[in-house]
Amino acid sequence: MLNKKTYCLLAILVYGKTFMSNCIAGELLKKGKTVLYQTAPVLLESVIDYKMSKQKNIENNFYKSVLDADLLIIDDLGTESLNSMKLSELFTILNARLLNLNNKVTKTIISTNLNINDIFNHYEERIGSRIVGYYDIYYFFGEDLRFKNLK
Repeated sequence: MLNKKTYCLLAILVYGKTFMSNCIAGELLKKGKTVLYQTAPVLLESVIDYKMSKQKNIENNFYKSVLDADLLIIDDLGTESLNSMKLSELFTILNARLLNLNNKVTKTIISTNLNINDIFNHYEERIGSRIVGYYDIYYFFGEDLRFKNLK
């Protein structure tokens, strides 16, 4: 699945987006690839914390890991509280990875409960247009898996 484009997994409810992302991550890890998984709120907060830190640890450069991982999984996009700094960082991460600004082919999986219209309404147009233009979008349908497991 990691040959062609980068991916966006969309579903209104709990239909296995994170499970699918983790399965892909597991297969890539078996092949020796680097994978970074993080929820959108933690990812954006961590990047901002790193950038604002006065004592940046060069050996533990979280931001470089975000840009250089063979696969970055951004889970639960749309659950973060947004401000201009987070929008800017999200754009920078997506754009740098799409354009291979780190001189390395990298892929990204985004999972979200937002639909395409929500993505454009929630984020800047330049973020929405990159997701629509450069990501293969997969919709998940069916029963809510968490409710199904409770029965």
